Amino acid sequence: MHQVTTPREEQWLLTAVTSTRDAALAVEILELRAEIEQLGKALASRAVIDQARGMVMALAPCSSERAWDLLVDVSQHCNVKLRDVAAALVATTKDEALPEQLRRELRRGLRRLHAADRR
Repeated sequence: MHQVTTPREEQWLLTAVTSTRDAALAVEILELRAEIEQLGKALASRAVIDQARGMVMALAPCSSERAWDLLVDVSQHCNVKLRDVAAALVATTKDEALPEQLRRELRRGLRRLHAADRR
């Protein structure tokens, strides 16, 4: 996703204001643009996370909530952002290898899910 405004555009917008009201409006515009950019990134990440969740549900099988918890656990144990764990897992569908640390934690998490189901 591209940046909504460049620093030069932000500077122009802030220097182009002529009144306090204009300054408040300019600040609000910049804040809204930043929020739009952040929401766009979140939406893109969410799609990948949901795909990874579906993969875990197919592997385990388990509920969506348990798949989410497993991905969060892998993320926390590996100190890797959840969206990066999800992207790595989804990339395996394109013959990319899952990094060893993630593979190990995912295996552990899947074993825990299977063990919990046997009880």
